[in-house]
Amino acid sequence: MAEHADEVKAAESLLDKVPDKIHGHDSSSALPPSEAVRDKGIGGGYSASLKSKVNRLFGREKPVHHVFGGGKAADIFLWRGKKVSAGVLIALTIIWVFFELLEYHLLTLVSHLLIIGIVMLFLWSNASTFINKSPPHIPQVQIPEKPVLQIASAITSEINRAFVIVREIASGKDLKQFLSAIAGLWVVSILGKYYNFLTLVYIAVVLLFTLPVFYEKYDDQVDAVAEKALTEMKKQYAVFDAKVLSKIPRGQTKAKKF
Repeated sequence: MAEHADEVKAAESLLDKVPDKIHGHDSSSALPPSEAVRDKGIGGGYSASLKSKVNRLFGREKPVHHVFGGGKAADIFLWRGKKVSAGVLIALTIIWVFFELLEYHLLTLVSHLLIIGIVMLFLWSNASTFINKSPPHIPQVQIPEKPVLQIASAITSEINRAFVIVREIASGKDLKQFLSAIAGLWVVSILGKYYNFLTLVYIAVVLLFTLPVFYEKYDDQVDAVAEKALTEMKKQYAVFDAKVLSKIPRGQTKAKKF
């Protein structure tokens, strides 16, 4: 009987230890994998790893501000100073309204502005003799040489780089780049039928003041959508290459023996 009582006590102690062992385990082991990850605080790192795997638009590895050069131009386009950015956009809008909607010409506008300025200075200078005041001092205006040379050098380097790109495309080394350039120029030629050069420039300026700010704010969503679009475009290009481009006869290059 004593042995039987000892066995009963041992069984009861074992049963008492089982709940303690169950409760002693990490509560996340009984949860589904997703809840365990959230319970351990790994969700943020997991989403961060997924975020890092998203391919950035145009292969971007730096912030948008650095892509635009990180200078005053980047501050203006990304609305770092709202008053300056708004002032530049309003000034460009007024110029577009004058030349496009009011059909002003550049030479006419410059002539009218010069006429108004010269007349106002002439009247002010002659009126000062009647009111016993000294005539106004007209400052001497000179264009500095260094900024003009810097702007000319920058424009020249960009034009030369464009010539190099055109030469690489026309050489036929990259068929995909060649087709992309032809498609882009074809789109520009269609837009040229409906808009003149000034309107196209103004549209480009408005896009520069809106799209970078939108992309900087919602870059993760835009990159995800762009990645899907690029993947679909690559699939369509692969089909086009298999059905059309691969069937175009090309000259075979034979290796020369020396």
